[in-house]
Amino acid sequence: MLAIGATGTTGGLLCRELIGRGVPVIAASRTGCGTAGARSVQFDWYSPATYERAVAGAEAVYLIAPTGEPAPEAVMRPFLQYAASKKVRRAVLLSSSLVPAGGPGLGRVHELVAETFDEWAVLRPSWFMQNFTNDHMHARNIRDRGLITTATGDGRVAFIDAHDIARVASAILVGQNAPNTDLTLTGPSALSYADVASIISRASGRTVRHQQTNYQHMCEIHRSNGLPEAYAEMLAGLDALIATGAEDRVTDTVARVTGRTPTTFETFVTRKWACETEFRAIAP
Repeated sequence: MLAIGATGTTGGLLCRELIGRGVPVIAASRTGCGTAGARSVQFDWYSPATYERAVAGAEAVYLIAPTGEPAPEAVMRPFLQYAASKKVRRAVLLSSSLVPAGGPGLGRVHELVAETFDEWAVLRPSWFMQNFTNDHMHARNIRDRGLITTATGDGRVAFIDAHDIARVASAILVGQNAPNTDLTLTGPSALSYADVASIISRASGRTVRHQQTNYQHMCEIHRSNGLPEAYAEMLAGLDALIATGAEDRVTDTVARVTGRTPTTFETFVTRKWACETEFRAIAP
């Protein structure tokens, strides 16, 4: 199995899932950093010279689009066609719950994957619980100011633990049949950002608030964090969609595919609070 983005959030977790199943893993990343138990290779979407070694021996691939690329189809097409020509028969693409097939950005990659591979799935998860940890914008803002700033209003999101996404991807990659469709993945309950702030406050003992703002201000925030204009506008636009209720839904996909109940946000926060230094840094 080839896992692209093996040092990323879901890619790294997927590698561990597959290795735990006894599946040989090719861990591909821009740095080529080693992944315990896997054959690590350097891979760059923009460098065809890295394709051959990454694909060698792979029958299935987990796809993560290049970060910050507003039009990933053109960048990903050469590799996907190369992989299919080298007998990679199954592909699982990580997309987003708010990006339908044929939509902008990953929506066009969704169609490309379906056209290119005989066996495929597109995972469309809601927003990650991990967005509130590590070096994510929300995590930094929580640590520095006790705030979560969004343009989502009172809109709700069924946040999902990236571990659950990796479990779904693993089950599809090694399963007898691929679903040949897209799957919307969510956590077990939909929460507003105010709900999230309250849960983190209870776990950390520090008051965390949701600061509501508008689309334009969110564009400015994303640009100030170094994101390209088009990508900043896309992220701010997703906040605006959340405000309309576009993410206010819960699916049973995680349980149906993996046989496991998805992680609750309360469980995730408690686990992170107990185990990870960067999350404990929320404390005063």
